Amino acid sequence: MVFFVVRKFVQTVVTRVVSRVVHMFVRKAFSKLAFAKLAFAKLVLTGSLLGAAFSANWVQARMPVTADNSLPTSAVAVSELPRQGAETYDRIRQGGPFAYEKDGVVFGNRERLLPSQKRGYYREYTVKTPGSRDRGARRIICGGQPTTPDTCYYTADHYASFRKIVP
Repeated sequence: MVFFVVRKFVQTVVTRVVSRVVHMFVRKAFSKLAFAKLAFAKLVLTGSLLGAAFSANWVQARMPVTADNSLPTSAVAVSELPRQGAETYDRIRQGGPFAYEKDGVVFGNRERLLPSQKRGYYREYTVKTPGSRDRGARRIICGGQPTTPDTCYYTADHYASFRKIVP
């Protein structure tokens, strides 16, 4: 009889101890699992936010596009351009010759300040800057056929802003 009482006591104690140990282990494992899930969620959220911030399509402040896909830019008459700008504009209409090797290369419109067009639509031309050792910041960007462009834009600040050239 004593044997059965002792056995029952031991079973109860062992069961309680094992139950508590298992409960503590499960609770710790669950909390670690919950922590791991939370850490993973933070990692995914941070990664997606950083991915959005550093993706190829940088978010840039720009002027709104109108219904006809043109951007509202100020206009400048050819006569109002700097002398070198008017000369470059005339050379564009004549098909050259141009002062710089890079004149006439495709302009990618990465700043997206000009109306959206297919790649290759825009070409850039350098407007000489007096006293500058390099090409300087002034450019004329024309869209369409090289000698008969549909439209041209002047920038004096290396693509930070554009003014539409009106003949």
